Amino acid sequence: MKDLISIADLDSDELQKLIKSALWLKQAGKKKLLEGKVLALLFEKPSLRTRVSFDVAMNQLDGHALMLSQAEVGLGEREPIADMARVLSRYVDGIVARTFDHQSVALLAKHATVPVINGLTDEEHPCQALSDLLTIQEKKRGLEGLSIAYVGDANNVANSLLLACPLVGMEFRIASPKGYGPKERVLAQAQKSGGQILLTEDAKQAVEDADVLYTDVWTSMGQEAEAERRRASFAGYQVNQELLSLAKRDAIFMHPLPAHHGEEIAEGLLESPQSVVFDQAENRLHMQKAILVKLLG
Repeated sequence: MKDLISIADLDSDELQKLIKSALWLKQAGKKKLLEGKVLALLFEKPSLRTRVSFDVAMNQLDGHALMLSQAEVGLGEREPIADMARVLSRYVDGIVARTFDHQSVALLAKHATVPVINGLTDEEHPCQALSDLLTIQEKKRGLEGLSIAYVGDANNVANSLLLACPLVGMEFRIASPKGYGPKERVLAQAQKSGGQILLTEDAKQAVEDADVLYTDVWTSMGQEAEAERRRASFAGYQVNQELLSLAKRDAIFMHPLPAHHGEEIAEGLLESPQSVVFDQAENRLHMQKAILVKLLG
């Protein structure tokens, strides 16, 4: 395993080891495991959690993070991505790329001789899904046999969760309006792992007796022109206390943030006793550490 471009790059054993490593690193705090290492953060898209968590993770592991914005680098514009990958490989020990086009990250990984990590693309957000599983592991004391109900757009986060859940023995349910469900390619890849998967247009059916209720924004970065149409399509898919009450009594609520209050979630839902959203956000730091130690250590 040289890179982390997709959850599909991991097998069940590797995924479980990353969770165990993240749990250990969370308890251990600062460790000089990447002393002298340099990580390039190559971002086309704005970021809060991904940028800060990787930067702080490198600092706490005694390494250094170097932020490279699109204005500075011009990914795929000023020079070919393949050339950029080969140049950066001579300077740094790893690259985190956050791009619009998934193929940009794949191309970086193909030509780089150092590890490349997908910090988010239009197709996947593997670091988020791994952090989510870490949070569920903490809150539920295990993963196997649990069910997660995802309500909303089958976006990059949903794709990564769809691929990850079968690897840890979790049932994945997703409720989306017609035309907004998972792509056949991602679904076929997830089904290879043999997990339980439910696709439905009925949010209540997906949520009933679930252990975890999960949602994300209806309009992702790059889809702003579709915002009004998407609001109309997703009317009735808001996660609120009424929908949450259909899940198990001890169910937890998750959202990768940023959240649009009053849109995909009801006002005040993040303050619900069942919400673990800010623990989930913190765990981005600890999972990033585990990924970095695995690939750069």
